[in-house]
Amino acid sequence: MKSTAVVFSRPKELSLQALELPQVQAGQLELAVQYSGISTDAERMLWDGSMQAFAGVGYPLIPGFETVGQVVKAPQGAKLKEGDMVFVPGANCFSGVKSMSGGAASRLVVSDQIVVPVSDVLGVDAVLLALAATAYHAVSGGGIDAPFTPPDLIIGHGVMGRLLARLTVAAGCPAPTVWETQAELASGAQGYEVIRPEDDSRKDYNAVYHMNGDTFDLDQLIQRIRPGGEVVLAGLYKHGLQFSYSPAFSREARIRVSSEWKRPDLLAVNELVNRGQLSLKGLVTHVQAFQSANAAYETAFGDISCLKMVLDWSAHA
Repeated sequence: MKSTAVVFSRPKELSLQALELPQVQAGQLELAVQYSGISTDAERMLWDGSMQAFAGVGYPLIPGFETVGQVVKAPQGAKLKEGDMVFVPGANCFSGVKSMSGGAASRLVVSDQIVVPVSDVLGVDAVLLALAATAYHAVSGGGIDAPFTPPDLIIGHGVMGRLLARLTVAAGCPAPTVWETQAELASGAQGYEVIRPEDDSRKDYNAVYHMNGDTFDLDQLIQRIRPGGEVVLAGLYKHGLQFSYSPAFSREARIRVSSEWKRPDLLAVNELVNRGQLSLKGLVTHVQAFQSANAAYETAFGDISCLKMVLDWSAHA
């Protein structure tokens, strides 16, 4: 059986290709993909060729780690049944191409250990679970470390910044301040304030979380924390970061890097969504049919009004 997949042949060259889908083995599921999100961090770097080299990166590749699909085939005795909706953080089921992370395709065969059942009512919003888990991980420690100091200042009101702000409010913590320099992104706050950096005179923040991956002045953030305060780097940055030692020394600043989510984070945010404590509404702004993948990627990376672009594969199912 064939599956239609988004394939990056090389930077900025995308096509839809029909690839052979393997047979379902014990411990695996076959999924009919409904939606797959386009990441504006990692996927943008794969798209434009700026991703730093590490094992597994290369072309041709299939992107996609924000996928929602319906189980269409499950081995006898499997916990999940045909018709169940699941979130899947990518796949590696096609030969001849690399999977980074391989979820942007019409059909997938995946391990039943990596998927997470999701509520049918979430629909397209379920693709946001990976980003919500990444935001949660920045504070939670991934179930390995004790929870960190929650943010009282968040940099960036994109999807990640909004999710972290919503999670902070949902946890009953004081509402964080959010900095945003783009007027187009300043609206949509839910229980917190969004302001421009130049309108904020505060210099005693406990924890500043930088969430948008854009180039920024680390010195500026260090100068806004209290002595012993923390700056958390939770984006994916193309270029190296540097800071002046003297201001950091005088504040005994802590600088922490937060990486991608772990499974406990994903399970936690899914539970928060199921309980109604975390809303994913209003963050998916653009949905396009998979046949328009080229245009969708251009919009996702070039239109400031596009918070989140999702490819709709449901017609293929």
